[in-house]
Amino acid sequence: MDNVIYGRNPVKEALKSERKPDKILMTDTERTPALSEIYALARQNRIPVQSVDKKRLDALAEGGNHQGVAAVVPQADYASLEDVFQKAQDAGEAPFLVLLDGIEDPQNLGSVIRTAECAGAHGVIIPKNRAVGLTAAAVRVSSGAAQYMPVVRVTNLNQTIDLLKERGVWIAGASMEGQDYTKAPLEGAIGLVIGAEGKGISRMTREKCDFLVALPVLGHIDSLNAAVAAGILMYEVRRRRS
Repeated sequence: MDNVIYGRNPVKEALKSERKPDKILMTDTERTPALSEIYALARQNRIPVQSVDKKRLDALAEGGNHQGVAAVVPQADYASLEDVFQKAQDAGEAPFLVLLDGIEDPQNLGSVIRTAECAGAHGVIIPKNRAVGLTAAAVRVSSGAAQYMPVVRVTNLNQTIDLLKERGVWIAGASMEGQDYTKAPLEGAIGLVIGAEGKGISRMTREKCDFLVALPVLGHIDSLNAAVAAGILMYEVRRRRS
């Protein structure tokens, strides 16, 4: 089932969000305080709770740690660019966006969404082709952040960059060829472009960037995980805004 998430924190956050789960699946053999809290939240929101055995949850989680609970959630809805700009306007802040170029791993997408929510970004933009979408796995890894962070799926990332530039957003691409991120102009309206591990940002997208920023790599490995690099840069943008 593509629309099943599992784990106590993702399920609890889904119950607190505007897009509530359709149904909660809970083990009938273990009722910890955390599961009791989830049960109470579900009843409060009039969401049906179905007792299932551990084997059923094991099968749904496909080997993952379900912690005794899962939820059937609606298919993820994508936001629009206008939603993102409206969120920034409502917060009284310059737009702060994260653009992912060719990220195919749902773990990385989920991690970026989670960090973007924590760092105060206004939206995550992903391309429709040759990239992972808002799968159940990505939503699950986001630990509930996908319920709050607008994710925009666009047909052409480079055309979207042009639209962002027209609205005053500076585009910073993460690249080993860029300037040190601590010295880069990351103030104001910013869109961070993060490329796929190994390949990095595509050539055409790199040429669209206003400038490139680099993270120092001092060990034997020549690059960081995409989600880790995105997290460091997002918090540098947040630091500049504090």
